[in-house]
Amino acid sequence: MPMSATSYINGLGRYVPPRAVSNADLEKLVDTSDEWITARTGIKVRHIAEKGQPSSDLAYEASKRALEHAGIEPGELTHVLVATCTPDSYCPNTASMLAHRLGVGTPMAMDINAACTGFLYSLEIARSLLCTYPDAKVLVTASEVLSSRTNWADRSTCVLFGDGAGAAVLTNKPTGELPFSVGPMQLRSDGQYADLLTIKGGGSATPYTLGETVREDFFITMEGREVFKQAVRNMASLCKELLEKAGMDINDVDLLVPHQANLRIIEALGNRLKIDRNKVFSNVQKYGNTSAASIPIALTEGIEQGILAKGDSVLVTSFGAGLTWGAGLLQA
Repeated sequence: MPMSATSYINGLGRYVPPRAVSNADLEKLVDTSDEWITARTGIKVRHIAEKGQPSSDLAYEASKRALEHAGIEPGELTHVLVATCTPDSYCPNTASMLAHRLGVGTPMAMDINAACTGFLYSLEIARSLLCTYPDAKVLVTASEVLSSRTNWADRSTCVLFGDGAGAAVLTNKPTGELPFSVGPMQLRSDGQYADLLTIKGGGSATPYTLGETVREDFFITMEGREVFKQAVRNMASLCKELLEKAGMDINDVDLLVPHQANLRIIEALGNRLKIDRNKVFSNVQKYGNTSAASIPIALTEGIEQGILAKGDSVLVTSFGAGLTWGAGLLQA
C-alpha cells in the first residue's frame, strides 16, 4: 500500500457558544475581582454553553465551518475523530453522534481524551490513518463543555475555563487557499503527576451509587502552581527538542501558537524559548481555557485575522491533564 509522508490541513473552523461570561459576572458568584483575574490569568471573558448543550453540539458547528472551508462534503469523510475530556456521555462516543448529525454515513469514529493536548494527539492519529489509507478524508474536531465540570464556587478554577470547539479537515493532498502541511510532532505523557489536574468523580475508580450526592471530585480540581511549573518546563523542552530534530531554531518560527490556558504560562513559555513576543499568538483573554479546542480555535482566528500567511512556519504546543503535552510544526 502506498504511503504518504505529508498530510495537509485543508480546512479549519471554530465555534463558541453565544453566552459570554465576563469577570464582572463572576464577581457575583465568588469572592474575586476583574483585577485579580486579569492579573493572574489574562482572561477577561469566557463563553459558556447553555444548560444541557453537549460537546457534540459545539463540535457540529465547528465541523460545518471546517468542511465548508475545505470545500468537502460531509459524505466524503472516511474518519471522524473528536478530542474531548467532556464527552456527551461515556457511551456512546461523541464522534459517532457527531458523524450521524453531519450525515457522514458509517465512518470510523472515535473519541480521544488527552485533555488539553487532545487536538495534537488527534492530528498525529489522523496522519497515521492517512498513511494507511491514502485516499482518506479525516475530520478532527476538538470540543469541550468544561462548564459542565466546573465548580462555580471554587474561585481558583471557575475563572479559568470556557466552552468551545475547533475543527480541521485533513487529506493527503493540499487544496484551498491556505493549506497547512503537518510536519514533525512530538507527544509525551507522565502519569506520576496525574493528581495535579483531575476530573475524577463518576469514573470507574471513583463511582457514585444511586442517590448519592455529587462530590467535589466530580469537578475540575487543580494544583495551580505545580501545573504552571510543569507546563512551562515541559512545553519549552519539547519545543526545543522538536526544532532541533527538524534542523530549525526559534528564529525560523513565524508564529508560536501555544495552548491558551493562562497568559502567564504563555508569556513564560515565550521567554524560555526566547521568541519575539510579536510572534506569540494569544486569544486567551476572549475565551479562557477551552482545553483541547484552544489550538484549533487559535489557528482559525489566525487565518481570519490575517496573522497567518502563506509560507509561515507555525509551532504549536500544548499541555494538559495526564499529564500530557506535545508540540508540532505546521507549514502554511
